[in-house]
Amino acid sequence: MGKRDYSMLGPDGARAVEIGLAAAEWYHTEVPRKQMKELMQRSDSPAIRDSVILFGCMILFAGLGIYLWPSWWSAPFWLAYGVLYGSAMDSRWHECSHGTAFKTPWMNNLVYEIASFCMMRNSATWRWSHARHHTDTYIVGRDPEIAVMRPPEFFRLIANFFGVFDSIAAMQRMVYNTFLGVHPEEKTFVPQSEWPKVVRVARISFVIYAATIALAVWMQSILPLMVIGLPRLYGAWHHVMTGLLQHGGLADNVIDHRLNSRTVYMNPISRFIYWNMNYHVEHHMFPMVPYHALPKLHEAIKHDLPAPNRSIAEGFAEMWPALKRQLKYEDYFLKRDLPTTAKPYREDFHAAALGAVATPAE
Repeated sequence: MGKRDYSMLGPDGARAVEIGLAAAEWYHTEVPRKQMKELMQRSDSPAIRDSVILFGCMILFAGLGIYLWPSWWSAPFWLAYGVLYGSAMDSRWHECSHGTAFKTPWMNNLVYEIASFCMMRNSATWRWSHARHHTDTYIVGRDPEIAVMRPPEFFRLIANFFGVFDSIAAMQRMVYNTFLGVHPEEKTFVPQSEWPKVVRVARISFVIYAATIALAVWMQSILPLMVIGLPRLYGAWHHVMTGLLQHGGLADNVIDHRLNSRTVYMNPISRFIYWNMNYHVEHHMFPMVPYHALPKLHEAIKHDLPAPNRSIAEGFAEMWPALKRQLKYEDYFLKRDLPTTAKPYREDFHAAALGAVATPAE
């Protein structure tokens, strides 16, 4: 295939449109209509319960951190607050962008706006960015949310466990949107009617961050930034860890989510932080199924999916060697075995259009 161009304005995106990879018809496991209707049933109760726990813990941890500041006894509470701010908000942003977390629309929108701000994402831009991610999942030049590019940049991946490059890029884009308007890349997936909202959201975020920095300077303390801003750095590690597992080391430019997405069994705490997005093949196949129903969806279709990784550690043990091999062989990817009960991978289009070959993991 040659060197990939991940820009939304580059030749790979144009080629994906030309050969039919963009907005293609994806493979879906067959699920009886009645069962799917039950799985797609929305409810406020699970998300209200989880939100009360999440925001209650954030208030408690931040309060204890402020009370014990500047003692080192405050550190555990800031670390816990940071994971909820800089990682749990990623999954809340994600699910509420789909409008499936709550049944009531304004609840989805409220949590979505809060989570977007915490994750340093423009709520107007990223709603459309994520829609494109689902339409063209890991299609090079079309998907603006590809986390692991080829060849992988390990320094960047590791630094993002502390939110470094993501936060720098987010701040740069926020300043650009505030003073210059909508970026040319954003114009490729954000409808023109939404452009004023992109600018408005950026300016609101800019004012909040400017006020927080001004308060920190006035207090001669980083304490205000420990509450707003810095948790996006020191609390990012969990969402980066789980996010890399979503698609890392797997195929790109395919139209079968079983080839480009990974399901991983996780412990209850990580599942709460991640809001069941560890069932990632299932989520991409059926994005309108609420997070709380994903375990049931998994049981319904697992006969047609690759075996899940049994833990986060096992997922990284599978993924990391594949990423290292991609340093030398950019077209290499992991092709995971299907059970005998599954339909074959939908990979004929991929092979014919791009000529990429899956080779065994080493």
